[in-house]
Amino acid sequence: MMDWAALRGRWFRSRESGGEPVLRPRVAVVTDSSCSLPEQWAESPQLASLVRVVSMPVMIGDQIYGEGTDRMIGALALALAQGQDVRTSRPAPGQFEALYAKLAAEGFEAVVSVHLSSKLSGTADSARLAARTAPLPVTVVDTASVAMGLGYAVQDAARAAAAGAEAAGVVAAARASAEAAHILFYVPSLEQLRRGGRIGAAAGWFGTLFAVKPILAIRDGLVVPLERVRTAPKALARLEELSREELARRTGPVRVAVHHFGNEAEAERLASAVIREVPEAQVLLCPLPAVLAAHAGLGVLAVAIAPSTSTGRAPGAADTGSVAAAGGSPAGGAEKKRGPGPAGGAGEAGDVPGTVGRPAARPGDLDRDID
Repeated sequence: MMDWAALRGRWFRSRESGGEPVLRPRVAVVTDSSCSLPEQWAESPQLASLVRVVSMPVMIGDQIYGEGTDRMIGALALALAQGQDVRTSRPAPGQFEALYAKLAAEGFEAVVSVHLSSKLSGTADSARLAARTAPLPVTVVDTASVAMGLGYAVQDAARAAAAGAEAAGVVAAARASAEAAHILFYVPSLEQLRRGGRIGAAAGWFGTLFAVKPILAIRDGLVVPLERVRTAPKALARLEELSREELARRTGPVRVAVHHFGNEAEAERLASAVIREVPEAQVLLCPLPAVLAAHAGLGVLAVAIAPSTSTGRAPGAADTGSVAAAGGSPAGGAEKKRGPGPAGGAGEAGDVPGTVGRPAARPGDLDRDID
């Protein structure tokens, strides 16, 4: 006898077109607002509907702001410039509990919750706590990444879900994308990272805190030092050079995100350099999420590089100009993301990916001085 209850919600027939039954995605993807997804990242409304974003709060003095408002961005930039107290917090488990319950009520059968590195934030822990009492199975993926290193993993997870993958397949897509991503960034000063306790292996640089312009990377979920450069112009030139070296190591199509906070012109120049190096790359120019900029400080410039898994035109290029194939910009430069990103059984504890698909650190890579 047919188990109709098991099939309920999995299939629907298009009444308008009278077409054949279409497989309805069964897995939703949840992430946090550090992912930096462009507003129009998805190729279709259906794909976008599979992803939900939990906002991470930013506290400036005694004011609490949610990610993504123009008022908050302006307040954060002013606070950082004035050296005010700026803090961030993980989302409360209750936020995830409410969202997981809502997704179950919408008919989803599982959730893959994809988040920034647990070594930089307790967000994944909050998601795991909520997963214990969720009304549907939730798998929490710690990507050991941030910004569009996380954002690309979310995109790939959503595409797997839209293609009908089970939860295990969606998890595998997110992990593979995160493991293959490479993130480099420059900060004018380590002070803000030091205040937030996110400095990791760069702590040994404190003796020369004001004498260097550091280039850092995300490795195994931590902020690690790559090079100490003596001046800002040389640091920016070196970041471009390191980005080109990473692109040269890649085979196949790539996606590149250039993040900035308070220095968009420098980001535009870097994005243009990437385009010249790899004309067929999909290049995204976008502000760093406020929850990350609060720790990196004003003037941060970051590059996230990952393999491209999409086919055809870059997501959103024709509609909003937020993401484009590198050669598609009318001015020959990267397209821009002007505004904030979208708002929007038990979790697994041992979910931190390794470094598969990512170039291993060489002895000469770390802690170098550049005159």
